[in-house]
Amino acid sequence: MVGGHSVGWEVRSLPRFGFSAVTDVRKLDLNLVVVLDALLTERNLTRAGERIAMTQPAVSSSLARLRELFDDALLEREGRGFVLTPRAESLVPIVAECMTEIHRTFEVLPKFDPQTSTRTFLVSASDYVLSEITSPLLSLLQRDAPRTRVEFTSLQTHAMISPIDLLRCDVSIAGTGRGVPGKRASLFSDRFVCLVDAANPALENGRLSLEALSRLRHVKSTFGANPATHIDDMLSAADLVPSVAATVVGFLPVPFAIAGTPWVGWVPERTAHRYAAPLGLVIAETPIVPSVLVEAAHWHPSKSDDTALQWLVGRLRVAAELVEFGGS
Repeated sequence: MVGGHSVGWEVRSLPRFGFSAVTDVRKLDLNLVVVLDALLTERNLTRAGERIAMTQPAVSSSLARLRELFDDALLEREGRGFVLTPRAESLVPIVAECMTEIHRTFEVLPKFDPQTSTRTFLVSASDYVLSEITSPLLSLLQRDAPRTRVEFTSLQTHAMISPIDLLRCDVSIAGTGRGVPGKRASLFSDRFVCLVDAANPALENGRLSLEALSRLRHVKSTFGANPATHIDDMLSAADLVPSVAATVVGFLPVPFAIAGTPWVGWVPERTAHRYAAPLGLVIAETPIVPSVLVEAAHWHPSKSDDTALQWLVGRLRVAAELVEFGGS
């Protein structure tokens, strides 16, 4: 099963790939199949990365895993280029068949009429994005495509968004500049601000000094295995290594973790304005240059011709304008 869909190959076919017959199919990483297909087709790491919207280092890392998995070099240098090993050549038709089944599993109907469609869209996003865009998006869909449905899911928190993750969803909304693969369209932006309890004695006329920020303990937002966030980059640029008091998943828990404590934390400004007053917090001025968060809709390149998806991206951009500039 992949994302709740039955994939059209059987366990007994796995030895054709070179796996042991006892391989647990549930533990196979389909992202490697996508990379393998690109490598077998392009026979070049850079072009393979461009084909599947992955960086060359990421493709190189996947190739190392594939070589270990198959116990074969797969690609060998010849002159200024690469050639396939005999083992890799034998995999070409098998991987092509496998990719056909993957695309068949996740493919969508090409015809789309928003007024009559009963399509269910799957949108993956962070808690912050969902808190901002859900209401305007649903209002637009109710008006323009009343029979469609949207299922919202949280962004993958166990790892970086992968090509297979993009296949599972219609759209994944995530910040730019964090290595998310695929095609994208920018939606809206925000900047990070510092939240602190209004009674915190370190506040001086609504301001926290760099010394205070270094001394106070911080509430840290995490998003899975990604080692760094925009906030980490921002604090690092200011040569600030915070002492972490608590770690939470996403941005929305941060204000609640700070309330009534001597801790500080950083959240998008819209989130700060939404929760500061009810929780007795203030947005503190600091000497740190705020980092800008640009949220974008990401989708798998193979879905670029899907008229329904492109319509959805258009509605997301309209909803994002409502988030950014207000209106109705």
